[in-house]
Amino acid sequence: MTTFASRLRSRFVEARNTAMILRNAPKLLPWAQSSPALYLVQWAQQRGHQDALRFEEQRYTWADVNNCANQWAGYFRNQGVSAGDVVAIAMENRPEFLFALLGLNKLGAVGGLLNHNLRGKELLHALTIARPQKILAGLEKLDSILEVAGDVDGIDPRYDLFVEIEGGGDEATGAVADGERGIIVNRDLARTAPIEMSGAHSPRNSDVCCYVYTSGTTGLPKAARITNQRVIGAGLIFGETMLEAGPGACTYVCLPLYHSSALFIGFGSTLATGGTVALARKFSASRFWEDVVAHDATAILYIGELCRYLLNTPEHPDEQRHRVRVAVGNGLRPDIWESFQRRFGVAVMREFYAATEGNAPTFNFEGRPGMIGRKRAGQVVVKCDLSTGELVRNAEGFCDKVKPGDVGLFLGRISPIIKFDGYLDKAATSKKIVTDIFKKGDAYFNTGDLVKLHPDNWLSFADRIGDTFRWKGENVSTNEVAETLNGAAGVLEANVYGVQVPKTDGRAGMAAITAADGFDIQQFAKFAIEKLPTYQRPYFVRLVGNSMRTTSTLKHQKVDYRAEGFDPGKVSDPLYFLDGDHYIPIDAGTFARLEAGELTPR
Repeated sequence: MTTFASRLRSRFVEARNTAMILRNAPKLLPWAQSSPALYLVQWAQQRGHQDALRFEEQRYTWADVNNCANQWAGYFRNQGVSAGDVVAIAMENRPEFLFALLGLNKLGAVGGLLNHNLRGKELLHALTIARPQKILAGLEKLDSILEVAGDVDGIDPRYDLFVEIEGGGDEATGAVADGERGIIVNRDLARTAPIEMSGAHSPRNSDVCCYVYTSGTTGLPKAARITNQRVIGAGLIFGETMLEAGPGACTYVCLPLYHSSALFIGFGSTLATGGTVALARKFSASRFWEDVVAHDATAILYIGELCRYLLNTPEHPDEQRHRVRVAVGNGLRPDIWESFQRRFGVAVMREFYAATEGNAPTFNFEGRPGMIGRKRAGQVVVKCDLSTGELVRNAEGFCDKVKPGDVGLFLGRISPIIKFDGYLDKAATSKKIVTDIFKKGDAYFNTGDLVKLHPDNWLSFADRIGDTFRWKGENVSTNEVAETLNGAAGVLEANVYGVQVPKTDGRAGMAAITAADGFDIQQFAKFAIEKLPTYQRPYFVRLVGNSMRTTSTLKHQKVDYRAEGFDPGKVSDPLYFLDGDHYIPIDAGTFARLEAGELTPR
């Protein structure tokens, strides 16, 4: 039971951190003069000899980073890039990604941060909507860019595609043929005269810094407009209140830099507070703690299922030898929260909720397990159809807020200060705005997420709209069911979704599962029947081996699994159907009976 003293302490923590956020408000007004490049110049002047960036064996001081950014700014200007121009960037995590983006920011140009895993039509779409004047590709991503670059309006790969070769030596440049596969950056960059900030661009908070793309799990990616204000705001809020960043602190980042968590929270908090960021090329569960110790990190950034993957690894000698005090991220499931802290000795886990383009962030400053933070001013949880997300209107045509204990749609009020900058696609922007919520003419950002309201305005994540489904007349939260199934013997990871079954209404539950050696499907059946009501049970199970499909930011991919369903003609993994109190294998004959309605979930 919550005591008066604990409630008082909780309120104090909330008020203290809110005050820290508000004291920076004048810096974040749209008309104020600020940018990542200006912060970089500030730290180069004040802490020039302090480490700003660590990457593998490389170390860069603030002065080093500023000098590299100045050189990239000079290079881009020599290539005709000016304020407002867009340069698409396709590159894996490495220092040059940051140097190039900061160089563009010094010119007032925009970086289009491509998900470097995209290929074909998705990559072409991402480039087309950004309308770049130039493309910068790391050599490791050149082939995928060349597949589509010639189809992008205004781009001639012979002149508008720049190739950056890691290491840059002459022995590597033979991989690119002049005039055919782009212009090699490394040949001219070292000889380029740097551009100092004072002679480049006079920035404003309202200027666009970059485009960040949505994951595209429910369609083609959308490009969100990210202003200087949003980058600096995220850096200040997370750096000062969540990550405890600053001089002497080091944040370890192994998430992709094209994603907002890595760039704005990981590097951004360093840029806003003058600390240090340790950058990994990519996430590796087996090397994670070794890396953390080598870089002397004091904080780590996580997302999605990263923490679960670390828990599923064998013990590592460095997993308790680190100096990490705090872990910050989103998507940490309550079922592993405290076990992660105990095993790895991380004192504080701080979960947050935010969308790259959204205006309704929440912060769990206290590290309260299972919560994404408290509802803040301008944020509301309203009644909706939980399976479709459609707003429920009352007799007056407005919406009603949910009561503590209930689940609803999370909205953030749009105002001149708390804005929604939207996407490059105006139609996509309009779809995310809902109006007339409590009075005529008001406007809110629709997060597309369901949250549960708890006493004292605490919130927990419930589900993404479209992930919740209806079965036997009940709404089923895939997130809630997955948390339960993760507690079954032998289950390493459960991904739950709804599938259509012929001659039935709604969708029945299905779980894709990664399992440990010795997993017993019939023991799993007993667990599911005991722990879950009939409408929540996974009537279909797919054993996916050791690798669950995820997005590049380690969030569960459901769309493909849902489309493939339980058809053994489409799925090579073992499939099972819950027939009464036990699972039976789904072969061609069983599938035919399910299709004919002879076998149905009951």
